[in-house]
Amino acid sequence: MGLNYVLASGSPYRRLLLERLNIKFEIRAPDIDETQRLHESPEDLVNRLSKEKAWAVLKGPEDLIIGSDQLAVYNGNIEGKPLTRQKNIEQLKRFSGHSVVFLTGLYVIKSDNLRSRNKIVRTEIKFRKLQDCEIETYVASEPAYECAGGFKAEGLGISLMESLISKDPTAIVGLPLIALSSFLRELSI
Repeated sequence: MGLNYVLASGSPYRRLLLERLNIKFEIRAPDIDETQRLHESPEDLVNRLSKEKAWAVLKGPEDLIIGSDQLAVYNGNIEGKPLTRQKNIEQLKRFSGHSVVFLTGLYVIKSDNLRSRNKIVRTEIKFRKLQDCEIETYVASEPAYECAGGFKAEGLGISLMESLISKDPTAIVGLPLIALSSFLRELSI
């Protein structure tokens, strides 16, 4: 019997990214508390959530679990998913003309021997100076209420950016495929 690849996420964006590696996998959406703990840094939070997501769906001895989480950090503060149209607009207005750091955590665990790998991939996005009408048009065209940072870099959100700096361009979408591919090789898969 072969290895059972599992994506520990309900995110359609992560699913689409993992499909690019041409491996068969199943999806198990974890149910964990994503609340930031007292004095927990953004890096510690994204690392912990990636790990907890993977462990939450671990079932069988032939599982290889892929857990990932992402958050946006602006002026040292974690920016949550906007969840509403108004909050999406307000968030993008704050980001206008500024840089936002996106931290994408990755945690992979092989259940037969509990070997694991983890990494945080940092992406810095510099937003253009945006006009209010541009922001409102963007939010009306491509609502990103469930996305860290309130925009979709893989879609029309790319037009809001002045620059993107990252070692892994897939990290901004939610799953760093370069790091994941490396982990799979390290784990002899």
